[in-house]
Amino acid sequence: MKKVFLIICCSALLFGCRKLDQPNTREFTDEAYWRDSQDALDALASCYENMSSDYHFFGNEALSDNAFVSGTGFNGVSLIAGGSYDQANARVNDEWGYRFRAIRKCNIVTTNIDRVPVIDPALKKRIVAEARFIRAYSYFQLVNWFGDVPFYTNLITIDEAKTIGRTSKATILEFIFKELNEIRADLPTNTEYAEKDRGRITRGAAIALTARIRMFTGEWPEVKKECELLLGNSANGTYGLVANYPDLFKVSNEFNNEVILDLQYGGGRLYSTQRSFLPQTVSLLRATLVPTQDLVDDYIMTNGRAISEAGSGYDENNPYANRDPRLAQTIIYHNSTFVDMEGKTQTILTLPGSNPATNSVDDQGASPTGYYFRKFADMTAQNYNSGLNLPLIRYADVLLMYAEAMAQTQVMDKNTWDRTIRALRIRAKFTDAAATEFPAAATQAQLLDIVKRERRAELAFEGTRAFDIRRWKIAATVLNKPVRGIKVTSGAFNKDDKGYIIVETRRFIDPKHYLWPVPTFERDQNKNLGQNDDWQ
Repeated sequence: MKKVFLIICCSALLFGCRKLDQPNTREFTDEAYWRDSQDALDALASCYENMSSDYHFFGNEALSDNAFVSGTGFNGVSLIAGGSYDQANARVNDEWGYRFRAIRKCNIVTTNIDRVPVIDPALKKRIVAEARFIRAYSYFQLVNWFGDVPFYTNLITIDEAKTIGRTSKATILEFIFKELNEIRADLPTNTEYAEKDRGRITRGAAIALTARIRMFTGEWPEVKKECELLLGNSANGTYGLVANYPDLFKVSNEFNNEVILDLQYGGGRLYSTQRSFLPQTVSLLRATLVPTQDLVDDYIMTNGRAISEAGSGYDENNPYANRDPRLAQTIIYHNSTFVDMEGKTQTILTLPGSNPATNSVDDQGASPTGYYFRKFADMTAQNYNSGLNLPLIRYADVLLMYAEAMAQTQVMDKNTWDRTIRALRIRAKFTDAAATEFPAAATQAQLLDIVKRERRAELAFEGTRAFDIRRWKIAATVLNKPVRGIKVTSGAFNKDDKGYIIVETRRFIDPKHYLWPVPTFERDQNKNLGQNDDWQ
């Protein structure tokens, strides 16, 4: 599937694509297109290319309390997180335009595929189903950020685009659910695709996305039902947990059976974003996307207790000892080791006043928070340009959605715990029974809190937290406070009363900031769009 990105866009009207080895005898015009199945596949490849981007994937993390971006990187996400943005914000504009470009590309496929004179019926159904999935995914992103948005499934003209109004979020969600249900029969499972088509949208992806959207709408019985279609159900695909958590994020282990949907890279499509989140002694640039102290603090101890709980054993002077193993596998902290692109092991020293020892590198002050992300670091990349796929939905997320559905409906029990939370913690290499066995004395509210914390630890730096804090309606709580970094005893830092670095103070206005404003540019072009409440 990675080869679908070895393409170039050749028609502004069509937004279609041609392989680089396309003979010059074929004209790239609307009239000359749609002559065979390869034309349809090339146009579909363009849809895949616009499904998401590394800038959205990584930048979304800084829209939550998990991460901080210094400056205006990632299209100004720090301005959004800090509550100091408006209708002209770069990320707001980019999100709107990016998603509607994807929708147009998908509409091109669904509208024109009947023009192909000869095409295998099963292939035709599959191409249309894949395009409909990407269109549904794009609309899901739009309604999450903006609420009501323009809605259409045909190829509208420029004049129509300047007059179309917004359709209600509820109506669009109803459409999305209908689409994702109808296309399932036309999509192969993850085991039915040929090797050359690995990474394409599957029946399991349609089911998992449905579960995720039902989770956002709070329809917990429906979430449970959808997840159960993937829990050991080979009719919809064969999925499971990769044995070793860090292996999930390596090029050598792509296309594993935990990935349900991912953002495809490789070949001609690469990204150098890792230079924004790795230590400068590794990437040779100062990191701008870094973890927060709040994320670090939320990782539990190896005995299953939160660091603030009595009996946790947490030592503020030795804060990374006896913690959830995923902390060290996700985040680089003071005294962490890291193998750089030259194969050398560095000991990263982020604490001011440290004295670099042999085989160690002084990295003090390079990260605004004193932390870096380790996840998705690809030291096999050439000049830091990685082709590592980025997971949009994986089986672990299905387990967590299922666990949350059971906890939200107050029916979480030992069997559910063992299938979900215990399975994830065993995979993470917890060994203390206090962390892995079902806490029978816990209330349903406490079990829900455990599930939420588990979700944060398991999926950290995968762009889900920004959506979670909004659907849980806790954004106003977790974003209305300072962004903290490591605890320091020396250096000219702005600190709180416990000595933790204060990087910035954020602001989130409830309910205003739960939706983004319709971009000024779009409203200038179309007077019928209106504006979200409190953004007038």
